[in-house]
Amino acid sequence: MNRQREMRHAWEAFLGKGEAPPGLPSALVASWMRSRALGVSTSRREAPISTEPEIYRRRSISKALLSAARPALNRSGLFLAEASSMMILTDASGFIVETAGDPRIVDNGRRNHLETGGRWDEAVIGTNAIGTALVDGKPTEIRGAAHFCEDVQRWTCAATPVRHPLDGEILGVVDISGPVAHFNPQSLALAMSIGQEIEATLGQAARTEHELLLRGFVSKRSIWLSEDILVIDKRGFVVHAAEGARRRLDADPDGLKRELRQIIGSTARDDWEENCRRRFPNASVEIVQNEGDAIGCLIVLHRPRGRPAAPQPKETVEPGLGFDSILGGSTAIAEARTRARKLGANSLPILIEGETGVGKELFARAIKSAGPAADGPFVPLNCGGMPRDLIASELFGYAKGAFTGADANGRAGRIEQADGGVLCLDEIGEMPLDLQSYLLRVLEDGIVYRIGEAVGRRVDIRILSMTNRDLGAEVEAGRFRRDLYYRIAAARLRIPPLRERREDIATLALSFAAKAAGRLGRPAPDFAPALLERLTAHDWPGNARELRNVVDAMVALAETDRLECADLPPELALGPAPGTQSTPRAAAPRPAAKADLRAAERAAILAQVEACGGNLTEAAKRLGIARSTLYLKLAEYRAAPSSER
Repeated sequence: MNRQREMRHAWEAFLGKGEAPPGLPSALVASWMRSRALGVSTSRREAPISTEPEIYRRRSISKALLSAARPALNRSGLFLAEASSMMILTDASGFIVETAGDPRIVDNGRRNHLETGGRWDEAVIGTNAIGTALVDGKPTEIRGAAHFCEDVQRWTCAATPVRHPLDGEILGVVDISGPVAHFNPQSLALAMSIGQEIEATLGQAARTEHELLLRGFVSKRSIWLSEDILVIDKRGFVVHAAEGARRRLDADPDGLKRELRQIIGSTARDDWEENCRRRFPNASVEIVQNEGDAIGCLIVLHRPRGRPAAPQPKETVEPGLGFDSILGGSTAIAEARTRARKLGANSLPILIEGETGVGKELFARAIKSAGPAADGPFVPLNCGGMPRDLIASELFGYAKGAFTGADANGRAGRIEQADGGVLCLDEIGEMPLDLQSYLLRVLEDGIVYRIGEAVGRRVDIRILSMTNRDLGAEVEAGRFRRDLYYRIAAARLRIPPLRERREDIATLALSFAAKAAGRLGRPAPDFAPALLERLTAHDWPGNARELRNVVDAMVALAETDRLECADLPPELALGPAPGTQSTPRAAAPRPAAKADLRAAERAAILAQVEACGGNLTEAAKRLGIARSTLYLKLAEYRAAPSSER
């Protein structure tokens, strides 16, 4: 109580002299001064209270926050009853949207409108934990006489802002309040713990919604093959942008993103389409819903008739190879693509890790295409695929006459060839230890010395390294230099094996088969459901490379346009289909077999439509079906795409 008596004297001195006594927290003094400057009267007994319609409106806007806080609100009746306290949840303006806890304390709060509908920002009720936490943006405790308004000094309050985990925007405040006589020093820690719980729940919900938005984008992509598409969440943030749309964002990254926040994130769903068309005259908007709630939208930026498509970034090796070439809709591969795309936007050295055959080089080429060196060369070197005595000359090059049999004019090494682009070092863990120090020096200095030459050549390269080893373990075993490891692994990217993304196997098999058949001048083959089932059940130790080889062999040897289990290479020990006891042909399909077949059929059709640039006549010809059948199939997939993924 002595501390409260001292605080009361300090408050009275501030009111009388306009200055706070020394020794008070600076944040508290600043809040008192703001309250006085805003004209708040210390005799004010209660915060403003809103009408029922306004309360309903505010609670509707804060629906996601309330939902995330609901478990803590439900628990508060138990864990706050003994503490003579209540939990308060407000929106970002300090408007109370929910209270819970000790019923006696909740009822007592109505005297000051510390209840649902009360507005507790500093501008109307002066210094208090809720309003001051919103102004300062950090956890705040205001006890008793530290409140600006006298009648509110009967309360002790501890509040912490709740921020959106993706961008840090303040969404509201969690506050623990009770009579000053029942002050609990753990109240602020409790409020912070509940705030963190709410933020974690909001983060998981956002990730789930973003995944649903991306699925909606994938399901519609074949319809708008030549259009630029933005995937926007309900807060107006860009979840994904197709190539052309991403270039628009890159041209005005802050301005366009700010506009999207205004036309989507700060407006009602009913206004999204009108706002988008006002900003993008040729746009159409596709609302994406989950359980009846709008979670975002796809903005299709249609090109005016007669306008050619924007030029694609120049690619010196395998044109057009980007992230869209990496097939699969599983969560594992989608997360790897998202991480790779983010890493690709800068010049960080990246260590790409994964088992043999998972497609590490495919990711490396896509990263190169998406990065600052997109127009430069892509130079691969397999560190484990050549004799030890040749690696040095291949990597660093050599001067004329450097050794017997050397080219008379000398030769540039792979590092020089990659100048202005990307050097991709495959099986980096196989590099001899004595050469690792030379590579490290080149990476540190940006200067390469050819073998037999004393004059260095400056190079500007990005390093992408690939390995199927655990390089951390190799470092600990002394087989790989620690300093080189840290230099090439500024960021790490793990590519999941096929057994961790089995739902992608059918899509990959259909794609490999279509390409193999195309090389032979045949239509893409159909897959029997039992065959897809057995392919999906296999672990594929050689991953996508092994799957592609098997499918290529099946297509080459097939007698008809339909592949059956009998077409599997005999050396591939897949075993019987799951749930069978006899031959594969006697297998009873699992309940998911029909869905798997439909997903595979859908993937094959969409792949052909995309390969034909949206020309449905040509796509139908390649698929070996009537154009009218193709129209029906596309209409069917548009009606229920997400359930068939």
